[in-house]
Amino acid sequence: MFINNLTLMLINMVAGFVLLILYIVRGLGSSEQRRWVPGFAMTGLVALLTGLYVIWRWPLPGSYNIAFGEMTVLFGVIYLGAALAMALGGDLLSVAVYATLAGLAAIVVGVRIISLGMTLRPIMSGVGFILAGASGPLLLVCQQRPTSRLLRSPDLRADGLPGLLGPFGRLRRLAAGGTVGNRQLGAPRRSARPARLAVLAGAAT
Repeated sequence: MFINNLTLMLINMVAGFVLLILYIVRGLGSSEQRRWVPGFAMTGLVALLTGLYVIWRWPLPGSYNIAFGEMTVLFGVIYLGAALAMALGGDLLSVAVYATLAGLAAIVVGVRIISLGMTLRPIMSGVGFILAGASGPLLLVCQQRPTSRLLRSPDLRADGLPGLLGPFGRLRRLAAGGTVGNRQLGAPRRSARPARLAVLAGAAT
């Protein structure tokens, strides 16, 4: 009977990336780091245990155990390391560097999945590995620049995850009658044409 825990691994990975995006938007650079410890610790623990199971037991066909098992172990170690750093009030620089190197490995695995035609949908699976690996360098950049213009965006801070989509955050404020800059959203723009006509009429007389 073919039994594996791949579904659990993928669900946990999705939950981990959602948590990472929320942390970058809401928690990076804030003084309340310990509030994020339970989420990162749970994600890391599940990933580490399921990844080690795949590596030791090889429940998947052949090299699939290497691609999914080893990358999941790295994923879990990164999240556990981040949770430990947050709990101790330490810096996330070393975790971000490790995540960058692990992310590069995931990108290589994704490219090989596509080139070797692994899984039933190699392009989708490979792109998933590549995008997941790209989050490592992204974390390093965000950790080095926690007060960047993007992370301080009003749409991002007020709307959270939907604010990452930019225009959708503005549309949401438009529906609520909010403002962008100094202009009231939804208010009609004043046309400058009547003023120009009045000037021309005055000059003619």
